[in-house]
Amino acid sequence: MSAEKQERSADILKPYRERIDALDRQIIGLLRARYDVIEKVGVLKAQHGIPAVLQDRVDEVRENAAADAVALGLDADFIRHLWAQLIEHSCALEDSIIRNKKT
Repeated sequence: MSAEKQERSADILKPYRERIDALDRQIIGLLRARYDVIEKVGVLKAQHGIPAVLQDRVDEVRENAAADAVALGLDADFIRHLWAQLIEHSCALEDSIIRNKKT
């Protein structure tokens, strides 16, 4: 692709890229808010001897996300995979909090 065509393409795509960047910042902010809650849940689980991973809840959260995705025209399997990663990391954080509270 020529330099001129690349520049023209960048100009055409610029407003969309800016919007994507803004949405990404919102997603990161929502993840931070989610993790604030997860940290509090980890403390509660540590105080009450509740394990980090409660499989019924893990399954419920993942399937709720998949159902919400379908309702919005998104791919349920992709969202299940994405949420599995999010949940895995969340449970690891809770586990870390629980282990640190025991020491």
